[in-house]
Amino acid sequence: MREIIYSRHLKERLELRELPYDLPPQIYERPTELYRDLATKLSVAIGKSAYRGRIREFAVVYRETDDVITLVTIHPVKPRQKLSRLRQGRWQPLP
Repeated sequence: MREIIYSRHLKERLELRELPYDLPPQIYERPTELYRDLATKLSVAIGKSAYRGRIREFAVVYRETDDVITLVTIHPVKPRQKLSRLRQGRWQPLP
């Protein structure tokens, strides 16, 4: 199994947004949707979690190599934001 590491940016976002430290790998390992971000050349896993009193979708942006999975950032995703990225062709669904 490949090692999962957190970027410094991801750690800062978790603290800033007061998110559980174990949330990013949970979303990465059991996503509801997967995309390739053509602008950044990174992958995006979408999953749901409780946040500030309601269930929200989160995007976990990550990079994979043969040895390591680097979780780059996490952020809540608004429905319009996701639709916009799909319509623009920025996010391409992954199988």
